[in-house]
Amino acid sequence: MYPITEELLHFGLTRQEANLYLTLLSHGALTGYEAAKLTGISRSNTYTALAGLVEKGAAYIMEENVTRYTAVPFDEFSGNVIRRLQAKQESLLPRMPRRQTQMQGYLTIRGREQIMDKLITMILETRQRLYISVPPEILTQILPYLHRQVEEEKRVVILSGTPCPLEGAVSYVTGKEDDQIRLIVDSTRVLTGRISDGEDSTCLFSQNRNLVDIFKQMLKNEITLIQMGKQV
Repeated sequence: MYPITEELLHFGLTRQEANLYLTLLSHGALTGYEAAKLTGISRSNTYTALAGLVEKGAAYIMEENVTRYTAVPFDEFSGNVIRRLQAKQESLLPRMPRRQTQMQGYLTIRGREQIMDKLITMILETRQRLYISVPPEILTQILPYLHRQVEEEKRVVILSGTPCPLEGAVSYVTGKEDDQIRLIVDSTRVLTGRISDGEDSTCLFSQNRNLVDIFKQMLKNEITLIQMGKQV
């Protein structure tokens, strides 16, 4: 898990702004001088960062005998950021260039976060059915997205090292623990590779029909062996 200051960067804050935001949340309303003293950030940088927090909707100014800054509650601040981004997305989507041809090659996706993003996106884009084989730890993280597909009456087949608690899905216990993931969506797209906590997480994404068919057959064979009471 990333430090909380690093997580706040995803909401448009700089590191200095994130540190000051957390300080305001912890200590309440502060002057620029008090905030600089608590964080160790220079006074000039502190005032610049505090102005940035106000501009980005993460802090308010309290006009009293001296100017103080107070943090906007995180649920309010983050909710506003997400709402604005969603509005931007709705505005941009109709105006973005369209892909002219379907990609038939192979894409390499590196990094745990990037792989998880692709995994979740593919699950959410499922129209009819998906087959997925993932470690239990990854399965726990993606269960809400799989549950959404089950609720929409799409066929969801899950293979993992431990029993899956998702009612309505077809699940198989592989009895093995590894970091391999395999996902086939609508018999048209495949994501396969390994995902770990290190920097060596790598997956291959493709819409190549031959590759999709190969992995479909591999999963079918694995399911057959599980049904026969064997471990792969």
